[in-house]
Amino acid sequence: MAATQLTMGPLIFHWPAEKKRDFWFRIADEAPVDVAYLGETICSKRTPFFDDRHLHEVAQRLKRAGKKVVWSTLSQVTIKRDRKIVGDTCTQKEYEVEANDASALWHVSGTPHRIGQALNVYNEQAMSFLAAKGATHFCLAAELPAQSIEALCIKANELGVTIEVQVFGRVSLALSARCYHARAHKRTKDSCLFVCENDPDGMDLNTRSKIPFLSINGIQTLSHRYINLSAEMEALKEMGVGAFRLSPHSSDMVAIAKIYRALLDNKTSCDEVDHSLEELGIPQPMANGFFHRQPGFEMVGKGEAI
Repeated sequence: MAATQLTMGPLIFHWPAEKKRDFWFRIADEAPVDVAYLGETICSKRTPFFDDRHLHEVAQRLKRAGKKVVWSTLSQVTIKRDRKIVGDTCTQKEYEVEANDASALWHVSGTPHRIGQALNVYNEQAMSFLAAKGATHFCLAAELPAQSIEALCIKANELGVTIEVQVFGRVSLALSARCYHARAHKRTKDSCLFVCENDPDGMDLNTRSKIPFLSINGIQTLSHRYINLSAEMEALKEMGVGAFRLSPHSSDMVAIAKIYRALLDNKTSCDEVDHSLEELGIPQPMANGFFHRQPGFEMVGKGEAI
């Protein structure tokens, strides 16, 4: 079986530019990840803070550290500024591109590229179509159950492409043209004053019973619970998944990367992973329901049938 990769997905939250730069510097120097995804995927208004000042510096630091750098595109394109950013990302020649919106496919069609979670590849026909256009790598949507992942892995093996699955972090559930983060603070999207920066891991959204249920990140709706597929990773490897994604949060992502790397290398157990995550202060309980065809926020116990 080919060696599996550990990846660090794009940082979806709006952090201060220097904090974001230092985060990626530390990932470059200390984290045992094989691939790092850079680029703003949520809101084009955020791009000047980091991309214009630190993006290339960070990319070079990661590259020198032996990490493969991939540039991710915006996940939603609604205005001219968005289209320009996507076009600029896709037409640069130095780094591979992960397309997260159909608008990016126009630019990358016919050249090797990756397909991100936001493009929602749910079946073999969609994968075959995109692979014929040059897609070589697919990061699957987090809500897919084990049976669907396995079917896509079989097709991926036929097509000679790679499957990636997110195994840690809050998962994206929806995108909106409006900014809920701004609206929650009685602001408009155009005059948001970047209030999303106040919530480095997203803003909790509670039910009427005051139970945390979702998390808001600008235009993006996220799960409140973090996904944790440590107990499912061996099964995913057996299916043929070739890359395992960690989604960055404000927790110690270097330590988290080391934990999952040890699990991939069979140097620790999933029980030890869960204990280590709890010791790091990762919000508990976590979730794996989607994988088991259960409500996504549920945590199905180890050893239960898929």
